Amino acid sequence: MADQSFTMTIGGKAVAGAASYPVINPANGELIASAPDCSRDELDQAVTAARAAFPGWAARPIAERRAMLIAMADAIEANVETLARLVTAEQGKPLALARFEVGFLTLWLRESARMELPEIVNQDDGERRSVTRRIPLGVVAAILPWNYPIGQNAFKFGPAMLAGNTVIVKPSALTPLANLKLGQILRDIVPAGVLNFISGSDGLGEWVTSHPGFDRISFTGSTRTGRLVMASAAKRLTGVTLELGGNDPAIVMPDVDVKATVEKLFWAAFVNSGQLCLATKRLYVHADIYDAFAAEMADYARGVVVGDGLTEGVQLGPVSNRQQYDTVVGLIRDAQDKGYRFLTGGLPDTSAAGFFVAPTIIDNPPEDARIVQEEQFGPVLPLLKFSDVDDVVARANGTDFGLGASVWSADVDAAFAIAQRLQAGTVWVNEVQHLAPDVPFGGLKQSGLGTESGLAGLLDYTDAQTLTVKR
Repeated sequence: MADQSFTMTIGGKAVAGAASYPVINPANGELIASAPDCSRDELDQAVTAARAAFPGWAARPIAERRAMLIAMADAIEANVETLARLVTAEQGKPLALARFEVGFLTLWLRESARMELPEIVNQDDGERRSVTRRIPLGVVAAILPWNYPIGQNAFKFGPAMLAGNTVIVKPSALTPLANLKLGQILRDIVPAGVLNFISGSDGLGEWVTSHPGFDRISFTGSTRTGRLVMASAAKRLTGVTLELGGNDPAIVMPDVDVKATVEKLFWAAFVNSGQLCLATKRLYVHADIYDAFAAEMADYARGVVVGDGLTEGVQLGPVSNRQQYDTVVGLIRDAQDKGYRFLTGGLPDTSAAGFFVAPTIIDNPPEDARIVQEEQFGPVLPLLKFSDVDDVVARANGTDFGLGASVWSADVDAAFAIAQRLQAGTVWVNEVQHLAPDVPFGGLKQSGLGTESGLAGLLDYTDAQTLTVKR
């Protein structure tokens, strides 16, 4: 794949960039291809193109913007295999999951196209007519993470474009290739300047968030980086939508079907090798079933196939990059040094070419352990024992994060009562990670600011304007 040529899409044209940088396959450490390293001048070109395209795009009837989203979805669907293979090569996930990720984007585009921008009549009588409508912001920066490099677009350019904005997509420096290919696929469909794709090394992010040409920054990534994005954007009062980190708890009551619940919660924790903001990261199991649950989960984990995501039958790929791999290894080493018991996994062979970590389950570490208090974002999971509902709710809420949570019980009413006490933007009962295009999604506390998906997510890409006519 290293002989492929990748270009940015700026103003509807291919831009090779004055410089480039290497993109590495996390499964083997080999070069996949080189990506353009966007310069400040090229970023200015992208912003200029997006600003020039904005008035015409915003003036288009919303029916035409809807049709454009559907046409984009059709084009992406026709290129699922190409895009999925790039996602697997640069991010590491199994090919089946990469195909699902591309399909996730097409679904969201089609469903986003159905949404309506509300208009509220405040007053309509003999004295005056007052109407509040939603108008587009202008140019939106969509800053993407490396864990779901294509799928995260679902929350960004579709709703932003439907609302009448123009968009510049900046993928993670670690996973730019699928997005650059996406730009190539869409550049002949979308009017020039309406949707642009740039790529670059780490410095590009700060250039984007401090650039005066953006009217909204939509960022998905870590809480630490989110704070930097917000600080940078605040200098010009640029609005931000931040979807940040999580330390999602799951609470398992003693009346569950252990075997069935184990399988569901294993994948809730380990899908995409644990590299998911909504992954279950702390698993609280009632003492009455703890031993049986732990034994069943360890047995299930031993049967899961870890390897190169392009290899048939692989269920978990590598950790996506060296920095995250080192973070995960550091947490495992800390648990080992503290003498915690491992039910499965442990320290990997750090001399190997790929960033592989076997599913690692740690048996009832103390609540103040690093693996409990920190977001691991990798294939490591603490199982934690509890006996009292009030105690487990307090422990579940005892974090700065508040993204997602779940409760598992045969007694749905009792589980729902617990769910209502959890401090998270989304709480599921007897399922997890279910998202829908018409359902708002966002985090509490340090897990984010603003909303994605649903009407609330669409409105994040608009301003309210009230028009009043005196009669």
